[in-house]
Amino acid sequence: MTAELRHDWTLPELRNLHATPLLELVFRAASIHRQFHNPREMQVSKLISIKTGACPEDCAYCAQSSRYSTGVDAERLMEKSKVVEIAARAKAAGVSRVCLGAAWRSVKDNDQFDRVLDMVRDVTDMGLEVCCTLGMLNEAQAKKLEAAGLYAYNHNVDSSAEFYETIITTRTYADRLNTLANVRKTSMTMCSGGIIGLGETVDDRLKMLQTLAQIQPHPESVPINILSKVDGTPLAENADVPVWDVIRMIAVTRLVMPRSDVRLTAGRVKLDPTAQALCFLAGANSIFSSETEFMLTKAVPSPSYTADQALLDAVGMVMRPPFVNPNSPRAAELAEQVGLGSLPELPVCELKRAACAVA
Repeated sequence: MTAELRHDWTLPELRNLHATPLLELVFRAASIHRQFHNPREMQVSKLISIKTGACPEDCAYCAQSSRYSTGVDAERLMEKSKVVEIAARAKAAGVSRVCLGAAWRSVKDNDQFDRVLDMVRDVTDMGLEVCCTLGMLNEAQAKKLEAAGLYAYNHNVDSSAEFYETIITTRTYADRLNTLANVRKTSMTMCSGGIIGLGETVDDRLKMLQTLAQIQPHPESVPINILSKVDGTPLAENADVPVWDVIRMIAVTRLVMPRSDVRLTAGRVKLDPTAQALCFLAGANSIFSSETEFMLTKAVPSPSYTADQALLDAVGMVMRPPFVNPNSPRAAELAEQVGLGSLPELPVCELKRAACAVA
C-alpha cells in the first residue's frame, strides 16, 4: 500500500474513507505513516502563552475571549528573558519545538511585534524549532517572521467554512485562509488544523480536511484538537467526543495528508494511555507537553513532561530531535543556521524523502 499526495479529495471520497471499519482504517493509516515518518519518533512541543487574555474575538470555545467570563486574567506581553527561561527548561526535558501564542486578533506593526521577533531569534538560536500563533498576518509581517528564523506559523481553520460561521462572527473563514496564503509566500512551515467537539457534523470535519488538503503543499503540521470545555464559554456544556471519533479523525487525517505531522493536541489529557497509543498507531506523531498541569492557560489542562515521558517509554517511542523532519526543507535550512550541521542520513522507502520504519 502506497500513498498518493493529492489536493483534489472529494467529499464522497472522504466519507467513504471515514466509514471504513475502524481497525481496518487504523491499519491503513499506520501503513501509510511508516512510508513518510519514523514510527518510533514523537515530535514534542511546549506551548507558551506570551500574551494572555483580553482577545476581542468571540470564538465560542476560547477561554481568552474578552466576551466571556472564564476566570482567565489578561496579562501583558511576557518578557523575553522569561520566555527563554521556559524554553530552556523545555529543551532540557526533550522538547524540540516551542510555540509562542499571543491572544491577539491580528499582528500589529509595533514594538510588541518587534519584541516577539526578538523572542523568535533567541529561542531559535537555542537549537529549538519555534512556532508562533499570533492571529491574522499580512504578507510583510510573514516575511519579518521568516527573516527572524521562525520555523512554523499556526493558524487553525477550526472546522468547515459553513460551521465556522456559527462559532465565530468576528472574522471570516476567508480571513483565515488569507493568513495561510501569506505564510505560504515564505519558507516557513504551516501549522493548521481544527477542533472536534464543537457541535459539528462528520461532514464538517471532513470538509475541514478537504480545505487543508487543497493547500499546496499540504500544511506540514495538522493539529487535531479535542474541545476543552471552558466554563463561561458558549460551548461549556457540549457533549464529550467519543474516543473512537478521535482515533478515526487521526487516521483519516494521516491518509489524506500523509507527509504532514498529525498533532494530537488540546484535549489529549482526556484520553487514557491506551487511547493515546491507538492515536499514535493511527498516525499521530506530534503532541504538546508541559512542565505544569496546563497547556496554554489554567482553563486548558495538559499532560506533564513526566507523564508523557512515561507514556513514550511504555510504547517504545522516543522524542524527535529538532530540525530533522525529512518532509520539511525548512528543517535543513534552520539546522544549518543554528549550527547543528547537516541532517543525519535517513533511509529511503518506496516514496522519496520518506523515513523508513525502525526495525
